[in-house]
This record gives sequence, C-alpha cells and structure tokens, in this order.
Amino acid sequence: MPEPDAAAGARYVTDGGLETDLVFHHGVDLPDFAAFVLLDDDHGRALLREYYRGFGEVARAHGASLRLESATWRASADWGERLGYDAEALHRANAAAVDLLHDVAADFRDLPEVRLVGVIGPRGDGYLPGSWDPRTGADDALVYHRAQVQALSDAGVHVIAAYTLTDPAEAIGIVRAAREAGMPVEISFTVETDGALASGRTLAETIDLVDAAAPPDGYLLNCAHPKHLDRAIDPTVTARIIGIRPNASRLSHAELDESAQLDDGDPDELAARTVDLLQRMPAVRVIGGCCGTDVRHIAEMWRQLSAQESR
Repeated sequence: MPEPDAAAGARYVTDGGLETDLVFHHGVDLPDFAAFVLLDDDHGRALLREYYRGFGEVARAHGASLRLESATWRASADWGERLGYDAEALHRANAAAVDLLHDVAADFRDLPEVRLVGVIGPRGDGYLPGSWDPRTGADDALVYHRAQVQALSDAGVHVIAAYTLTDPAEAIGIVRAAREAGMPVEISFTVETDGALASGRTLAETIDLVDAAAPPDGYLLNCAHPKHLDRAIDPTVTARIIGIRPNASRLSHAELDESAQLDDGDPDELAARTVDLLQRMPAVRVIGGCCGTDVRHIAEMWRQLSAQESR
C-alpha cells in the first residue's frame, strides 16, 4: 500500500496506553505486556477493535485525521520466543494485527485521512534502563528487527514507528531495516524523570547521533509525563519531533514497573500540561498517550487543544 499524502499541517489523533488499558480496565492478562497475543482469538480481536474505535470517534469529533497503530510492540523474535511464537507464528501475528487495522479503518472513511502504523518495540525492556546491551551495535539491531519490519510492510502499513527506545544504536538499526523495506520510519525515544535518556545522554545528543547515521522521517516522544518531557526538549531538535504520547503518571519507569495498581493521573491536568508543551513543539502533528492513558485522556487533550486554537 503506498503512503498516503497527508495535508500540510494535518494533525492525527492516535491511541493511548493500549497495554495498561487492557490490563487494568479490562482485566486482560498480557504476558510480558504483549498485546499481540489477543489476535489469536475472536474475543481478543473484538477487544482490540473496540479499543481503536474509541480513538476514531475522538478524531471524528474534531474533524482530525487518525493513526491506527498495530498491537505489535512485543511481536519480535526474542519476546516471541519467550511466549512460544516461532518466526512463522510471529509473521502471522504481525500480519493479523495490520489486517485488523484495515478493518477498523473502513469504518472511518469519512475522516480526512486514516494512516496505518506498524509498531515495533525495543529488543530489551524499554522500562528497564540498561536492558539493551550498549555493546550491541546498529548492525545487530538491523538483523534483529528486519523480519518484523518486513512483515509489517508486507501487510500494508503506511509507516513503521519504533516506540520506547533508549539507545541510538538500536534506532539506527531500525531505520536501516525500514529503508531496506522501502518504508517511511519514525523513531520514538523515552526519557527518565530528569529529561535524559536511560543512557544519560540528552535527547538532543541522541537525535544528533541517529540523524548523522540514519535519519528517520521524524521523531516522537513517548512513555514519560509532560513534566519530564519538558526537561528533555531542546530548541535545537523541536523541528524534528512530530509526535507526543505522554504517560498519565508522574512516576519514574522503575516505580511504574513495580506498581501493581494503575496510576492514571488526572486527565484534565495531563491534557493541560500536554497542550502547554505543544506550544514549544510546532512540528508535532501526532497527539496521543502512553502508559495509564485511555480514550478519556486523549479526548480531553484534543478538547483543550481545539478550545485553545478557537480563541
């Protein structure tokens, strides 16, 4: 499927914290936080379909475009092996995830655009600093992520997006894998409470390293509260950041990883902080959420953003 032409300046509604929503609001057991396992049965597929529809309705309410992002953040080789999926089964899971997006997109043909996004995640645990071996280079990441990128590309996504990365080498490898497949690609980094990446590098340093080796089509930021993202933003890189998907909670990744209860924050406050942050990020066109957020948070972000722009 060719990449659609987006209107200049178009903004996209995207979803929230898929895994936290499923676990805490629907009582779904997601081993290793892997949502792709739901594609194995009718009930799981129905849950995912209903989840996406909620964000489609937010886009419809604001006349915005929509990004439907595949439930494949954990659908790569190491995670699949832990869950009993071999290479063939993982290929089927990635394809099934995109097929479901095609089905949902058919219900929102009235929107300006619906873009299908093939999501990949880190080889290690994006919530545990140091789980990606810093001695592992971009070539290793290229080899590791190549199969999933190709599966998503073959299934008909418009763009590849890698979320919750903490290491420039892995990002470089993913970009190279996407370019091999002839796909547009976006990279999303996460930061700690001090605004730095888990490596200790600043966001600007990390983006400079990736851009020098294999520049993606844009960067996003995800899985950190706007308060923490605010500390990461450097005016030298804001033109490269096209999306933001904040956490609802102000807790650190380590605290969230240890918590048995959902911290979904305050949707009104999160929206206000996000809208304020967007004033410093003029290139952002993708607005959604990450851990702890659901359709309430995203709807409020868009309500406040629309209210501000109508003044």
